[in-house]
Amino acid sequence: MNIFYNIIIYLIQPLIWIRLLLRSRKSPAYRKRWAERYGFCKGKVVPGGIMLHSVSVGETLAAIPLVRALRHRYPSLPITVTTMTPTGSERVQSAFGKGVHHVYLPYDLAGSVNRFLDEVNPKLVIIMETELWPNLISALHRRKIPLVIANARLSARSAKGYQKLGKFIRTILQRITLIAAQNQEDGERFLSLGLKRNQLAVTGSLKFDISVTPELAAKAIALRSQWASRRQVWIATSTHEGEETLLLEAHKELLKNHPTLLLILVPRHPERFPVACELTRKAGLTFTQRSTGEVPSSGTQVVIGDTMGELMLLYGIADLAFVGGSLVERGGHNPLEAAAHAIPVLMGPHTINFKDICAKLAQDDGLITVTDTASLVKEISTLLTDEDYRLYYGRHAVEVLHQNQGALQRLLHLLEPYLPVRGH
Repeated sequence: MNIFYNIIIYLIQPLIWIRLLLRSRKSPAYRKRWAERYGFCKGKVVPGGIMLHSVSVGETLAAIPLVRALRHRYPSLPITVTTMTPTGSERVQSAFGKGVHHVYLPYDLAGSVNRFLDEVNPKLVIIMETELWPNLISALHRRKIPLVIANARLSARSAKGYQKLGKFIRTILQRITLIAAQNQEDGERFLSLGLKRNQLAVTGSLKFDISVTPELAAKAIALRSQWASRRQVWIATSTHEGEETLLLEAHKELLKNHPTLLLILVPRHPERFPVACELTRKAGLTFTQRSTGEVPSSGTQVVIGDTMGELMLLYGIADLAFVGGSLVERGGHNPLEAAAHAIPVLMGPHTINFKDICAKLAQDDGLITVTDTASLVKEISTLLTDEDYRLYYGRHAVEVLHQNQGALQRLLHLLEPYLPVRGH
């Protein structure tokens, strides 16, 4: 199986290049830094520290509190954060600046992985969620470098797929030092695939360990007073193809009874920023783009959030939030960033990516589920006109967040045996 895997991963490289080139038509960043994708990172990293991998934006956001805590606890250790996508890369750079080293994780080719590890030579590797790269895992095992899968999750569907790999996946899992699962259900799925019980810990989800800093709150208050001191604001974030149209239709309907209402529309991917502008124009709505720095006038109906790394700030301006990828079948995105601001959170029915989190929120009246434009308009209208209803859902959302925190501290405790003793 291992030989077959290696043959396949070498053979598909030309297809990967074609895919990168196609994606680069919309996002030129996909054309850059190809050498890093094959482990060439000399001079870009400092060896002997902690390496953390987060495949994309969502995992990177979950990793932010962890990286900050590691920097605080182990100030002498360099930290290298790797991603696979330009959007993840931008998020790392906007969150940490020069406080961490950043490169792409190479493709899982034996030569690329070894070349990369020769340069980084980490004391500990942390992979966010579930990225099981056989050659990387095997190389770390050979080099006796501990590997921890943090905030690990495994859906029933993924587990079923892995099950077909039989002994191969069992061998891979048993080379991992520790899997820190989000919940017991995820943990049991890993055990069913061959993970040993002493390799498993259940920590809860790191995604709950976020907070609104005083600095962020102050920025949000200042921006709100600039943009909409006497207007109500709703925000729709992480939207996908087919979703922006529905949301703009809802906004047009809402404007009939709430003529001063402002919508902040934040597409999931940068390549959708110009698309969102065009759709807003076609809908006959007046808009500004956040990237221009222009302050919305009283006649502005929509602000397109076309910047990276500002989502938490923009949530702080809003009275309520819709979290996208959920009205269309994309599995939904993280509702907790909105919940942290104690505002009502609305999502569509497609929330499989955040099944556990959404279930907790819904159970405690911290999430409102809508199914289409009509139900979205109805719920938002009620929230805008009934302050008590709005405060009730906002308060319950943030309470669910606070009640489920603690995963970060539990994870840091589990990492201690693999890192130098902290000075006092």
